Amino acid sequence: MTRAWATHDPTARPNGQVFGRAPAALVIAGVIGFAFLVVPVVAVVAKAPWGSVAHELGNADVRTALWLSLATTAISAALCLVFGVPLAWALARVDFPGRRVARAFVTLPLVMPPVVGGVALLLAFGRTGLIGSWLDDAFGITVPFTTAAVVLAQTFVALPFMVISVEGAFRSTDVRYDDAAATLGASRLATFWHVTLPLAAPGIAAGTLLSWARALGEFGATITFAGNFPGVTRTMPLQIYIGLQSDPDAAIALSLVMIALSIVVLVALRERWITGVAP
Repeated sequence: MTRAWATHDPTARPNGQVFGRAPAALVIAGVIGFAFLVVPVVAVVAKAPWGSVAHELGNADVRTALWLSLATTAISAALCLVFGVPLAWALARVDFPGRRVARAFVTLPLVMPPVVGGVALLLAFGRTGLIGSWLDDAFGITVPFTTAAVVLAQTFVALPFMVISVEGAFRSTDVRYDDAAATLGASRLATFWHVTLPLAAPGIAAGTLLSWARALGEFGATITFAGNFPGVTRTMPLQIYIGLQSDPDAAIALSLVMIALSIVVLVALRERWITGVAP
């Protein structure tokens, strides 16, 4: 009996036989599930017009959509960072009435259909909305169908990813470090900036990257709340949608860019999103 089996390591297998004791039905189901996820991506790569990818990416409309996406998602990720970190800290460290309800509302955009999110934003920030009517009357500001609407839609769907990731990071840090800083005379704000925040920095970085990636792929809330105007609100997902109807090669080329960016995000995160362990 090997040492691994003697210590009852459930992941260990003698002679490197990973699947030796796995039920065949589970293995088959797992392979089918893996293929279901991989084959569509492989199909995009296989059908890509590789000879004209550079030309398609050089198209003015595609280039405009690309730069608009990069600009708006950078702002969205910054907003997620500014508002998501304090919110995650409050949910993780402050015991206040209704915390579970607050967390439910924070995570609601994760399960809410994106189009419903767009409708909700329209009813909140539209010219007759709860906040939009006040903005229009007081400042003459109209939010829907503008670039600002794109940023709001992206932030709305991406902020929960930041909060979940960072809340987990705050919960995993040892509060005794905070207590030690307090006994040494550090204020609460100083403790947060110099002790709590550095300890949670890996989770914050992961949350920022995840929220940026989610914002980059946003479609439903954007087209509902911001519309689909070239150079103003037409981001990469919307350009792909339009391209499928008029220029499939451009749509496939832009899809390759999105896939590549997604892979970069996953490689950067490695297993942090799943395990919460620093890479």
